[in-house]
Amino acid sequence: MRRLICAFALAAASAAAVADELAYNAGITSDYRYRGISQSRLQPALQGGADYTDSASGLYAGTWLSTIRWTSDAGGGGHAEWDVYAGRRGELAPGLAYDVGVLGYIYPANGLGKVSGFVNANTGEVYGQLGYGLAYAKYSHAVTNLFGVPDSRGSGYLDLGANVPLNDSLTLNLHAGRQTVRHTAAASYNDWKLGVTATFSGTSLSLAVIGTSADTTFYASPANGRFLGKRALVLGVTRTF
Repeated sequence: MRRLICAFALAAASAAAVADELAYNAGITSDYRYRGISQSRLQPALQGGADYTDSASGLYAGTWLSTIRWTSDAGGGGHAEWDVYAGRRGELAPGLAYDVGVLGYIYPANGLGKVSGFVNANTGEVYGQLGYGLAYAKYSHAVTNLFGVPDSRGSGYLDLGANVPLNDSLTLNLHAGRQTVRHTAAASYNDWKLGVTATFSGTSLSLAVIGTSADTTFYASPANGRFLGKRALVLGVTRTF
């Protein structure tokens, strides 16, 4: 989920302390890319969120926000994306992890339902992920229209990747994805990422090359015509506390 979790000790009357339950994060990125497409018109974005996890049951819930530009560029309004999510993670067998949940993308005051060629940008998805060793496979299924595209309910995104530790603080991030948008062939595309993340003292520094096969016309910014899925180097810094 575009967020990092750190330990946060909760006060308790009993001697048994509960850890790793509540965490916050804040960060900045040189370009907010989601599924390879820039949400911030190839410009920097501010981001932050909070996560709660019940380590005993594997249940979790959280929220995350980012500044964006695409809803206003498309002729609507709003300058923020607000995500809310909940799910459960655990192990199906030794070494075989799972994660299932629901995710809502909320775009306050986006107004795209009144713009020709669009519907309301708010989107809901359910997802399931399996992980084995360093690799994972995740599928997300839209239960509403997808990010303002009309008649796109039932669209899906397949995410394949691996996070490979290089040493105690450095991780290699590998990702390939396929976004399929129902009834709008021009909106479907592949994306990929090759990056590294360095973590130290609660701070994560990420650097990645991101690219897509997206249609250059469909994913051109209405504000300036620039291709929002262009290959680019993206830098991000996140602090957890």
